[in-house]
Amino acid sequence: MARENTTKHSEPQTASVHLSLQGKGGVGKSLVAAILVQYFLARGETVYPVDTDPVNQTLSQYKALSVQSLPLMRDGAVDQRKFDALLERLLTESGTFVVDSGAATFIPLWYYMLENRVFESLATAGRRLVVHSVITGGQALGDTLSGFNDVGDGCREASLVVWLNEYFGPVRDEKGTPFMEMQVSQKHVQKILGSVSILRRTQDTFGRDIEEMIAAKMTFDAAIKNGKFSLMAKQRLKIVRDHLFDQLDALPLMGHVKAQLAGAAAMQG
Repeated sequence: MARENTTKHSEPQTASVHLSLQGKGGVGKSLVAAILVQYFLARGETVYPVDTDPVNQTLSQYKALSVQSLPLMRDGAVDQRKFDALLERLLTESGTFVVDSGAATFIPLWYYMLENRVFESLATAGRRLVVHSVITGGQALGDTLSGFNDVGDGCREASLVVWLNEYFGPVRDEKGTPFMEMQVSQKHVQKILGSVSILRRTQDTFGRDIEEMIAAKMTFDAAIKNGKFSLMAKQRLKIVRDHLFDQLDALPLMGHVKAQLAGAAAMQG
C-alpha cells in the first residue's frame, strides 16, 4: 500500500478502481497512473498502486509509492490466474486501486475484461471502475485517438477520463479541431466523465524541472523536499502539481458512487 503525507478528504470513501489504459506506448500512461496515486494519497485515500506492465514497469520505479508489481501477461496471453487473483482483491478489499497496464497488454487485457464482464462484476460488488486514457498531440495523435476509441467502445456511461497530454504538441487535428470537438469524442461523449490537461510549459524552466523529476521517478512531494532542486524549481513543481490536482478535484472521482454519477450528469448538462 502506498504511503505518503496525506490530507483527509471530506467526502466518504468508497472502493474504486482506476485503470490507466492506452494502446500507444510512450505517451504518458504510467505518468498518469503516478499522478493519480499521488492525488488520491493527498486527498486522504487508502491507495493500492499496481503495475501490470510485463515489459516496462515504469510505475514500479516510483519507490515512494510502494507499487505492487503484477505482470498479467504470459506467452502473449492474459495469465488468468494472476488476473483472477487481482480481480478478487478489487472485488473484496476496500480502498482505491490504481492499475497501470502496459501498451503490449492493451488489446488482450481489455478484451479479457470485456469477455469476463469485469465492469459488471465490479458494479455488482459496489466497486466503480474508471478508465483513464491518454491523448497526445504530435505524431502519436492518430494512434492515441484509435486507442481511445477502442476503450470508449467498451466503457460504461460516465466512466472514462481523458488526459490531454500536450508535451508533444497541442491536442488538435490537422484542421485545428480540439479533442472535445472531434468526431471520436462526440461518439463517446456519454462515456466521458471529464478531462485533465497536461500543459506544455516553458521548456527551459518548467519543462526541465518536470523532466528531471520524472527521470528520477520522484513524486511531486519528494522533489519539492529534495535539496537538488532550487527554490524556484520547487515553486514551479508546486504550480504544476496544483494545476493537475485542481482539475482532478473538479471531477467526481471520490465519495459515494451515487453522488459521483450525479455529479457527472450535472457536468454533462
